[in-house]
Formats: sequence, structure tokens, C-alpha cells
Amino acid sequence: MEEKTAAARRKEELAFKARNGWTRVSDEEADRAMDFCKGYVDFLTAAKTEREAVDYTLDLLEHSGFRPFDPNGSYQPGDRVYCNNRGKALIMAVIGRRPVSDGLRIAAAHIDSPRLDLKQHPLYESQELAYFKTHYYGGIRKYQWPTVPLALHGVVVCRDGRTVTVTVGEEEDDPRFVVTDLLPHLGQEQSKRSLADGIRGEELNLLIGSRPFNRDEESEAVKLNVLHLLFEKYGITEEDFISAELEAVPAAKPCDIGFDRSMIGGYGHDDRVCAYPALMAALDLRVPEHTAVTVLTDKEEIGSDGNTGLNSAYLRYFVEDLAACFGCEGRHVLSASQCLSADVSAAFDPTFPEPFEKNNTSYLNYGAVINKYTGARGKSATSDASAEFVGAVRRILDDAGVIWQTAELGKVDFGGGGTVAKYIAALNVDVVDLGVPVLAMHAPFEVVSKLDVYMTYRAIAAFFA
Repeated sequence: MEEKTAAARRKEELAFKARNGWTRVSDEEADRAMDFCKGYVDFLTAAKTEREAVDYTLDLLEHSGFRPFDPNGSYQPGDRVYCNNRGKALIMAVIGRRPVSDGLRIAAAHIDSPRLDLKQHPLYESQELAYFKTHYYGGIRKYQWPTVPLALHGVVVCRDGRTVTVTVGEEEDDPRFVVTDLLPHLGQEQSKRSLADGIRGEELNLLIGSRPFNRDEESEAVKLNVLHLLFEKYGITEEDFISAELEAVPAAKPCDIGFDRSMIGGYGHDDRVCAYPALMAALDLRVPEHTAVTVLTDKEEIGSDGNTGLNSAYLRYFVEDLAACFGCEGRHVLSASQCLSADVSAAFDPTFPEPFEKNNTSYLNYGAVINKYTGARGKSATSDASAEFVGAVRRILDDAGVIWQTAELGKVDFGGGGTVAKYIAALNVDVVDLGVPVLAMHAPFEVVSKLDVYMTYRAIAAFFA
């Protein structure tokens, strides 16, 4: 064998070189990654909205020995509790061996995703076709949503106090809904619009019916027939839409991508692809060193505002109540705590390389991604983790044999984005983003690597241990 040169040896010692994760794991580890993602696909299939994610998770928690948190309770190491915030956000905790005053280990992910929400007065008829008006939720590229089969999920709260759950478009024999678009032959004027303006917000109208009610000579008979069908099935009237939360989401099921089945395509990877590993890491804990807290939160895609988003006080209130159970102050617990903001990063796309800076971007199959900061342009709206905390996380991951990488969210001045990290940092908690790289993020159909999903689970599990 030819002996290495001094330069080659020194380069090996000092230079950083990332490698595709599949080349770094054993066959057994690769099989574990593939198996882990079967459960994730089940979660992604069942939980297309934040409410459904909470319901799915609550079932797992109850079967895993978690019980509702009692602020007046007494807890021992290994006890497992949860707090349900309005059916749209969850906190779960496993009590650790060390005193709560030594701080918590928190993993926070969000369970909302970009979608089309129905307006409060959504139903109308035009030229004997019935539609729902929508208001898009989160950052979407509007041109991606027409001609995609859509399903309708959510709840309607009726005037009489009944809450009706609606899910249409997921079963094989269910109808679907769609936003239409012009054919190329008649779209010359539309094609002159910019890409961002190609489809406008008020053009994202769901086609929902075309058949009139009976054969009566009545105006808006198609709309009336839709109302009749909704009343027959759900007992709701047009006025009940005022107190409804109905979301149009892609009807397609998640699936393997590629001949090698190494990737998963589906709706809602952002950020359920981090929520599921965080949940599984919590379920697999027995008695951690520090009390481990997992937060599955809502409203991140619209700024984390509202009482189920992390810009509200519900996490702080929970920590204060938990601290009181152990005779200490919540602010002292938070100040000693550390957090992984489990959120996705933009994976490098070779077809569209321009927005990425290759030395500081994430790649599919290179493992969980640490984003020291996100934000836009001059690092605005980001927490920018300290070097000390990033160093501590590096050591945890390396000691556990986790494959990981680091990245920015695009080139400087090309954009960026915020996560829940800044709201947790505002509680005086050390926090850094860690999650899964995603191709086609915020599209109706996103793509992730199975290895990256599994490594994100292993990263959070190591952080909790």
C-alpha cells in the first residue's frame, strides 16, 4: 500500500469532510432507518392537520403510560405526564433523575403545515358551479396548488354547541376537491404574470359541486344542493361555517421515492418530519438524567402567534407549574434549560442551485441538520445559538455516533426563515435548530431522506438521554 504524504495525513487530521450517510452506516443501521420510517409514514398519513397530530399522539401517550399533568401532583423520576393545549398543541414530559432546578432538556417541533383554509363565508356559486373561497395559511408558492387533488379536514362548531369532525377525500371512494387552472392555449395573458403572481390568492377557489338541487327553477341551485348534502351528512347549515376550522390539504398519501426507496414523498414533512422523531424519542425514554420535555406546537407557519403557538405563554406556564411541584421557580428552571428546536432545513437542490451556498447548506442523506441561526438577510428574527451550546450539542451527537451536518437557510440576502427557536430563547433557554433537510419545502408534495429522519430521532434521543 502506498504511504500517505505528510500533506495527506495532515489534511486528514485537520480538514473537515462531509460524506453521504449511507456510506457511513452499517447494513443493520440502514435497516433500522428504513424500519423507523414505516412508523413515520403511518403518522404522516393519519395526521394531516395539527388537530389530527394531537389526537394521534394522545393515543400513543395513553398507551405508553403518560397521564394528564396535575399542577398539584407529586412526581418521581420516570413519571410521564402530558398537557393538551386546546386539542392543537401538546407538551409531554418524562421526569428525570436530577432535580428540575438543574434545568430541562426540551425538544420543540411544530405540527401545523402550509395549506388552504376556508374563509368564514366560503360557499358561493358562479355560472352553476359551486366553490369554497379559501385563505392560504403559511408561506406557499400559490402556483403549486391548482390541479392538485385536495381533501377537506377540520371541525365545525354548530350553533347548538355540537362539534362536527369533517374528513372528506382520504378514503378510496371519497370525492376530492380541486383548484382549477387555465389551459395553455388560453393562458397567454396569465403567462405574462410573474411566477409569484401566476395564481393569486383570491383565485385559490375549491371546486366542490356542479349539480343543482332537484329540478327546481331556483337561483343558486348548485350551492343549495351542496348545502343540502352537508346538512344531510353533518347536520350543518351555511351559518355554521362562521365557527368552523376547515383545511384543504393534498389528498395524496405518502410514498417511497426512488428505485432504492431511500426517500419519502408526501404532504406536511414541514414539520411533522421532526415532530415524529421528537415524539418517538420521548416515548422511548425510561428515566432520563434531566427531565425531558417534548413540545408539539401549532401556528409556527404563521409566526407562532395565537394561544396554541409558542409566542404565547403556554410553555412558560407549564414549566412554572412543573417547577412548583418540586418547590422551585419556573424562571430558574428555564434559565438552566437547553432546547433543540426541531425544525426542517432547506436541502440543496441541484436543479435550482442558485439560492444555496454550497459550503453552508444541507444535503439529503448527510444526517440531521444543525442550524446555528436561521433568519433573513442580517440574521433578523433568529436567536443565533451560542458557540458554547453548539459545541455541547456537537459533543452529544458525536459521542452517540449520530450522523449530522450544519447549514444556513440559503445564501445571505436570498431569504431565510424563522422557527420557534427565538420564542424559546426569549425564555432565557439555550436553543439551537436541529432537524431534517427537505426538498421542495412548503410544496403540496415534499421529499425527505429516510436516513435523515432516523438520524434526527437518534439526535433527539441522545440529547434527552
